Amino acid sequence: MDYKQQVEQATAYIQGIHSDSVAIGIILGTGLGNLASQIQVDLEIPYQEIPHFPISTVESHTGTLLFGRLAGKKVLAMKGRFHYYEGYSMKEVTFPIRVMRGLGVQTLLVSNASGGLNPAQAVGEVMVIADHINLFPENPLRGKNYETWGPRFPDMSVPYSPRLVELALEIAQEKGIKLHTGVYCGVEGPNLETPAEYSYLRTIGGDAVGMSTVPEVLVACHAGMEVFGLSAITDLGVPGKIHQVSLQDVIAAAGLAEPLMSVLFEELVARLETKK
Repeated sequence: MDYKQQVEQATAYIQGIHSDSVAIGIILGTGLGNLASQIQVDLEIPYQEIPHFPISTVESHTGTLLFGRLAGKKVLAMKGRFHYYEGYSMKEVTFPIRVMRGLGVQTLLVSNASGGLNPAQAVGEVMVIADHINLFPENPLRGKNYETWGPRFPDMSVPYSPRLVELALEIAQEKGIKLHTGVYCGVEGPNLETPAEYSYLRTIGGDAVGMSTVPEVLVACHAGMEVFGLSAITDLGVPGKIHQVSLQDVIAAAGLAEPLMSVLFEELVARLETKK
């Protein structure tokens, strides 16, 4: 069975349980799973029950697909994502995005925990992703291209929706939330960066660095989705502020940013239709 057939089989399985089309997809990243508590859940499907779906192996990623409502809108949320460093191929990492598209998702909201590279940032603050730099060694679009999924050479001049970035900044101003805007660097992991690597990433234009998001965004753009991303700044790669960080430290810092991200996501979803 080829990759396309696997995606179609997983999509058909979910449609057999939940037949309604969903236009908004959400990926809840490290330490941000509690955003799911804002969703009025109608159906929860463990990843292991979905044919060909990968399984989360990271402590902070639960591994369930949620169908429900957020701010009165139907949403589909991934509580836990997959990473290249777990040993998955890029096609496996982005498998859920293909399934989401098959279920009708047109707008993808992604969140992650990241290391801050910009001296203006502080731990627990939030950054809107305006662009990214792809430093992964493998591309999820490599290999056979299915024209029904997207073009062979997708344009990436506007990977993150300027409309949604502007809307998020408006919401942040209304709610008194300090919000950074910047460039996210996607790296392989699982190790955190050395001081020299942080310096390099800053030099090439990065404002934050993490081990996810870029693969999913590449596939979402290939599939014609509108994308919006938020990073929780969980540690700092700024000279003079670099210190040893554990997963527990990252999760705790993400918890500081989580209430802010919850407000931004909920308000963004509430206003999505009115801005089209």
